Amino acid sequence: MNSLILVLLITFCIGFGLASEDTVMKDKINDGDFDMNGPIPVGLSKEEEERMIQEDSMQTDYRETLFDNTFNLTNTTGSYPNNELISLRGGSFEMGTSDSPFPEDGEGPVRTVILHPFAIDKYEVSNGEFREFVLATGYRSEAEAFGNSFVLEYFLSKEENEKITEAVAGAQWWLPVTGANWMHPEGKNTSINDRMNHPVVHVSWNDALAYCRWKGKRLPTEAEWEYACRGGKKNRLFPWGNKFMPKDEYRANIWQGNFPTTNTGDDGCKGTCPVDSYAPNAYGLHNMVGNVWEWTIDWWSVGHDRRPSVNPKGPVSGSDKVKKGGSFMCIKAFCYRYRCAARSKNSADSSALNLGFRCAKSIQKDEEKTKDEL
Repeated sequence: MNSLILVLLITFCIGFGLASEDTVMKDKINDGDFDMNGPIPVGLSKEEEERMIQEDSMQTDYRETLFDNTFNLTNTTGSYPNNELISLRGGSFEMGTSDSPFPEDGEGPVRTVILHPFAIDKYEVSNGEFREFVLATGYRSEAEAFGNSFVLEYFLSKEENEKITEAVAGAQWWLPVTGANWMHPEGKNTSINDRMNHPVVHVSWNDALAYCRWKGKRLPTEAEWEYACRGGKKNRLFPWGNKFMPKDEYRANIWQGNFPTTNTGDDGCKGTCPVDSYAPNAYGLHNMVGNVWEWTIDWWSVGHDRRPSVNPKGPVSGSDKVKKGGSFMCIKAFCYRYRCAARSKNSADSSALNLGFRCAKSIQKDEEKTKDEL
């Protein structure tokens, strides 16, 4: 694994628009055209629709795809849910928070964002889905090319642990494990045979983008992801509200116990959970927080313009990509990032046991009624 990943993994959860668009949006708001108290429909011109569709299909910020014609994945068993797209009409919402426990992460300031209609996967991409992609294309993930990926020490056998002589500085529980990849999450002697309905992990940003493009989709922007996470709720911590366990019920998969040595699994899982676990949010989306971190298309930045923006996509370049949602390795005392506004980063070639994704797609204005209109 390259040295860049070693440095960037310290920032994992377990370690803790165009100017012209801005001007137009400011004028419209001043004219009272928009209701800033809730979502609004956004009409698109034919030119905007064509541009959005073209952007979805373009290959940008993407390295050459790695293919391995000799790849041979053994037969697996187990079913996994069909990952349908949930259409959302977009509109205005308040992004970020003014009360962040991690000011250095750039969660604030709260700012008005206006999104065009889009659709997003109901579930995180599962092992079964990613297997379909690999079997159809011969794709070889970056973790396979590097020869290793990062695994939490908690999940390793004593024998495997004794073979490892390196660790991440400041996060000694993160260990580079030879043979760890999406097919072998905890190392070469482990398998996904009984986890086809769990989220695929050890996928880099590049891997995730390759899969989404194969499906005719793309990765969501950070703004789209956060809008989807909030499920139409304003100024709330979690997709369902401010209380983490309403009626004493778990709504997400995080760490219970003493991190990183003891996980009681009180929420039903000690590692990843199936992608359709727990109740969905008001938009019908599952596991928007917890389970695995999810890649977005945006480059990382902690400086955000307070002015209203339309379809923000982050900086035009950078060294790290934004990930959202936290993971099963998060715990409030150590990594309170399983919140809709929370964010973190990694380089585009990074991979680890708690890092996955879901896809998105732009939609045209004349689509039928969407989930948040029903």
